Amino acid sequence: MANISEGFVRRSNKEFTQFLFIAMSSSAEVQSHLYTALDQGYINQKQFDEIYNQATKTAKIISGLITYLKNNEKQYKLNKPEKQKKPN
Repeated sequence: MANISEGFVRRSNKEFTQFLFIAMSSSAEVQSHLYTALDQGYINQKQFDEIYNQATKTAKIISGLITYLKNNEKQYKLNKPEKQKKPN
């Protein structure tokens, strides 16, 4: 969550997207830690499944936002009006 908010205040969609990729990787990191928590007996299988599935959903939402931003950037570049030169 912190990566998303930090990326949001950046000046460009490109930087925001970079932070979204980090956030998506953090979701995978949570899933990795879940295996350790399950193996060590800190959580049961039901808890593991619930949290693992939520991390998967979160990663999909972030991925969708990344896709939207990339498509929006392409569309903006295609439709961007050219700058007109100032008369002397």
